[in-house]
Amino acid sequence: MNRLTNRLKIALRLVAFALCIAFSATKAQAQVLADTDPKAKAITMAMENSANEWNKGNLKAFMDMYDPSATMMMPRGPVGLDSIRSLYVNKYFKGNMPKQNLRYTDMKVRLLGDNYALLTGGFTLYGNNLPERSGRYSLVLTLTKNGWKILHDHSG
Repeated sequence: MNRLTNRLKIALRLVAFALCIAFSATKAQAQVLADTDPKAKAITMAMENSANEWNKGNLKAFMDMYDPSATMMMPRGPVGLDSIRSLYVNKYFKGNMPKQNLRYTDMKVRLLGDNYALLTGGFTLYGNNLPERSGRYSLVLTLTKNGWKILHDHSG
């Protein structure tokens, strides 16, 4: 029984060692992209376009930046697309126009594989004689046939 236990321990150590080598050789590195990288440009351009649509009062086009399965982190946990839309309509819009204009700053894109990215940056709501409000965000995006889309929004 001791010989079997020892052989099993040795076999498990070899498997663990082989797995460590395999994972370290294939481990994906999340790399921050230069602003000139085509994927970074596509993501930042999509975000700037969405802000332009917000500023024109086109909430539908702004919401097109979100994947249909998108979630947003709220104080009680993540919510889906309908709740995200309701938040914008009820808190940030008055009728068909936003209460304030939107701009994004400090956008940094970090690839999380070929078809996923993490975007971090800042946002500012400004104008209409209201106090300027700003915060930071992190977005997980996915590359779809319709371009980069937000999978998860964590803004604050």
